[in-house]
Amino acid sequence: MDTIDSNILRHLQRDGRVTNLQLAERVGLSPSACLRRVQALEAAGVIKGYRAVLDRTQLGAGLTVFVMVGLSGQLQRDSLAFERAMAEAPEVLECHNITGSVEYLLRVEVSDLSAYKHFHSDVLGTLSQVSSITSHVCLGSSKDLRD
Repeated sequence: MDTIDSNILRHLQRDGRVTNLQLAERVGLSPSACLRRVQALEAAGVIKGYRAVLDRTQLGAGLTVFVMVGLSGQLQRDSLAFERAMAEAPEVLECHNITGSVEYLLRVEVSDLSAYKHFHSDVLGTLSQVSSITSHVCLGSSKDLRD
């Protein structure tokens, strides 16, 4: 990867729907050279895909909560069972295995506090692997590159 590839990636992260012609102009390449580079980045797995960025509040998710979850056991089966449960929970948009005093950090998006209470009690609270739950309600985000 060189500076041109990095520049291409930066532009695609900002606008994944940019046309090849526009992208080529922005990075100073011919359209054919730009397309070859983008295809090479895709083939190498650097570009994993393209997606739509949704306004979650328009979809009814007005509350974001970052949840730190500690597990009761340190066995692989405990982690795998927890991860399967989180993969099935539509409220969980991100599930990260982390280091520190707990094993997982979740990004949960729900409509309101009542919906979060339901998730906390009826999803996390029913998992035998969970030993601790610490919730951090997001008041706002000054930087979020997913937008």
